[in-house]
Amino acid sequence: MSIFYKVSAIIAAAGKSTRMNTGVNKQYMTVAGKPVLAHTIEAFEKTNLISEIIVVISKEDHSVFNDCILSCYKYSKISAVVHGGSDRQASVYNGLQAVSKESAVVCVHDGARPLITPDIIINTVSAAAETGAACTGVPVKDTIKKADGNGIIEKTLDRSRLWSIQTPQTFKREIIEKAHKNAAMEGFSGTDDSVLVERLGYPVRMIMGSYNNIKITTPEDLIFAEAVFKNIMRLKNEPQF
Repeated sequence: MSIFYKVSAIIAAAGKSTRMNTGVNKQYMTVAGKPVLAHTIEAFEKTNLISEIIVVISKEDHSVFNDCILSCYKYSKISAVVHGGSDRQASVYNGLQAVSKESAVVCVHDGARPLITPDIIINTVSAAAETGAACTGVPVKDTIKKADGNGIIEKTLDRSRLWSIQTPQTFKREIIEKAHKNAAMEGFSGTDDSVLVERLGYPVRMIMGSYNNIKITTPEDLIFAEAVFKNIMRLKNEPQF
């Protein structure tokens, strides 16, 4: 794929891993022989159209990041390591401040999604370059019901139009910067970056992700990720006929 604009990737890795109950940030737990965050960075490092990588980490994790990531893996595209804010939204905004002035497109991804692939990254960047904003996800498989505060079902939703949202989420730079600044000015807090863009009226295109592209949140997720990585390696090592 040939492009004529610079693409920056912000990897949000400042989470606290409260649901792991291990005392260790999930980003630095080992899966398939590497820290989760190393797998994530590697996917963007291998994606040719990504020009630079900005990693957003917790200030408390600076030493472990240096020891487990920077000193062990020689990533050439990491242009900045910045500290996160009070929540994910603030952390991504901090990352935006470090994006190169030459970048036209910004790709935001969760550090705890190590199973992302270059193909999906490329698809979201291509869509965002065309439409302004793109969001990765997968169609929901289960029946989804809406319940009230007492747990009484109010409505069964039409799942044919429902998506489970993932990252990367990718935007033209001027759009995501405007969205974050507007949200900060109005005191709006969203659960992802695309909702900040949506509330300004910009259309966001859905891009098919992968059911493997999970966010590592619980110990069970580590087991799943390990199995997927092992299967990937097995397929790579199988003889081709």
